[in-house]
Amino acid sequence: MKLAVALVSLSASVMVIMIVQTVRQELTLRSLKTRISEGSVEVKKKEGAIVEVKAKIHEFKKSLIALDTKMEGLKKQKTEADNADQEVENRLRTCNNQKEEAKKKSSDIKESMAAIKAEHEAAKTKAQQDIQSLKQQILDRDKAICAFADTTKEEARKLCGIAA
Repeated sequence: MKLAVALVSLSASVMVIMIVQTVRQELTLRSLKTRISEGSVEVKKKEGAIVEVKAKIHEFKKSLIALDTKMEGLKKQKTEADNADQEVENRLRTCNNQKEEAKKKSSDIKESMAAIKAEHEAAKTKAQQDIQSLKQQILDRDKAICAFADTTKEEARKLCGIAA
């Protein structure tokens, strides 16, 4: 009987140990399941965040491509503007050169006109002097003729300006 009591006590002890071990394993499994579910929730959150980041990266790439395209367009516009600016500067330079040439021609023409005018004035003055000289010669000749002319004749009086 002692053997039976010892056997029952031994079996009860083994059973209690096994129950404790089973409960401990169950608790461990439960905590592991909880940790796994929490971990999977975190993984899902992180996966969602990764998907969002990938979407943002994709959007940034699209906007970067658009910006690159816009930048290329702006570079082309800048190049065209620089070329147009250079062309305008060349035209302006040509125009200024033509303006200088025109001013030079104008001043040359003015100088020539002034010289021609001076020559004309000198010729006019000389011609007037010659005319005055010729008039004086004609008057002197007329006086000389009138001095020798017969004043009794009407034609001679007319030429000499003698009143009747």
